[in-house]
Amino acid sequence: MPSTPRPLRKLGFLTIGLFDEADPRCGHETTLEIIELGERLGFDSAWLRHRHLQYGISSPVAVLAAASQRTRRIELGTAVTPLGWENPLRLAEDLATVDLLSGGRLNPGVSVGPPMHYDRVRDALYPDTADAEDFSYERVRRLLAFVRGEPASAFSGTEGFEVFSDRVQPHAPGLGGRMWYGGGSLGSARWAGEHGMNLLTSSVVKAESPDGPWDFAEIQLSLVRAFRAAHPDGEAARVSQGLVVVPTDSATPGQRAKYEEYAARRLPRTTTPQGPGRLLFAPDLVGPSAQIAERLHAHAAFREVDEVAFALPFDFEHEDYVQILTDMATVLGPALGWKPADG
Repeated sequence: MPSTPRPLRKLGFLTIGLFDEADPRCGHETTLEIIELGERLGFDSAWLRHRHLQYGISSPVAVLAAASQRTRRIELGTAVTPLGWENPLRLAEDLATVDLLSGGRLNPGVSVGPPMHYDRVRDALYPDTADAEDFSYERVRRLLAFVRGEPASAFSGTEGFEVFSDRVQPHAPGLGGRMWYGGGSLGSARWAGEHGMNLLTSSVVKAESPDGPWDFAEIQLSLVRAFRAAHPDGEAARVSQGLVVVPTDSATPGQRAKYEEYAARRLPRTTTPQGPGRLLFAPDLVGPSAQIAERLHAHAAFREVDEVAFALPFDFEHEDYVQILTDMATVLGPALGWKPADG
C-alpha cells in the first residue's frame, strides 16, 4: 500500500435521475441541470445509472446525447448499462453516435448477467430467444469488438445506389479506450483487465470468502490490484471508485438530519454479506468534508486510485444535490488534492 494516498486527479458524480410518473419530463430536465451544474463547478465527469421499468432514467445514452449539447467539457458516462437488456451491435451504434456528438467525451460503463427479475420480463424482452440468450462476458466482448471497429458484417461495398460498411458506423476513434466495466468480484476485475477495459468499482463488492470478518476496503483493494495485474497498462490502468459520499459543510440542519438518517438506515447491510450473491456494501460517508477526507485517506482502496465518481443518494431533492455537489467541488475535492477543471 502506498505510504500516502494519490492526489485525486478526476472528480465525478453519479446520479439516477428519478422522476414522477405523472411528469417524467421534469425529472429528466433536472438531471440535465445537475450535469450542467457539475460542469460549472469543475467536475471532470457525470455518470448516469440505468433503471428499467422503474421511475429512473431508462435510457441514459439518450439523456447523455442531450447533455452533450448543453455542455462542452465534462465527460459523460453510464455506470452501468446492464447488457442483458441490450443488443451489442445496436448499442455500439448509439454509443459511437453520442461520442461523436459530445466531441469524444463519452465513457460507457457496462456489466453482464441476466436482467433483473428476468422471469417477469423475459417474454417482453426476448419473446422468441429467452432461453438461448447469452448473458456472459461474451456479450461485453461483442460490444467491445463492434466499438473498436472489428467486422460486424461479411459484406462491404456498393449495392445499387447504396454503400455499405462491414463495421459499425459511425466509428468513433478513441471510444474503445473509454469503455468501462462495473465489477464487484475478482473474476470480473481480472476479465476487465485482460480485455483492456477500465474498471468501475462501486459501493458494492462480492464477499467471496465464506469466513469473516469482512473488510469492504480490503476487498475492494484486492479488486483494484487484480485488475491492474491483468491489464496491459499495469499500474497505469484506470480505476474509478464510486462510494456514496455526502458532505454537509453548507447543509441546513434539516438537510444534515435527513442525510444522517439516510446513512443510518442503510448501515446494517454493511456488516455482513447480503443475499445469495454475498454482496457487501460500503458505509455511506456523511459529514463535514474534513472528516470525509480523513476517512477516505485511511481507505485502503481509495489510496490506490486517483479517479472517483461519488454516488449521489437516489431519493433526495434537487436542492440537496445542489448543496452536495457544491460542497464536493469547493471543499471536499480540494481536501483530497483535486483541482477543478477550467470552465
